[in-house]
Amino acid sequence: MGNEKRMYVGNLDYSVDDSGLEELFSPYGTVESADVITDRASGRSKGFGFVEMSSQEEAQAAIDAVDGTEHEGRTLKVNKARPKT
Repeated sequence: MGNEKRMYVGNLDYSVDDSGLEELFSPYGTVESADVITDRASGRSKGFGFVEMSSQEEAQAAIDAVDGTEHEGRTLKVNKARPKT
């Protein structure tokens, strides 16, 4: 059983940081964590991240609302995160 509250967020503008990611999802419920994945060597954003909401319903509402919308000139891709393998 995967974590149904965790979402993958792709195609982020490189200027978006953790707090910007949290701000993007906070209208849809309580954001428990928002992490933009960065390159270890350069510290720059890799253009994707993960957001965890406090409930599965909030996560689904956020996916429905944010997936395919434009943010900072880029079309966001949001879906349930696949379990870490």
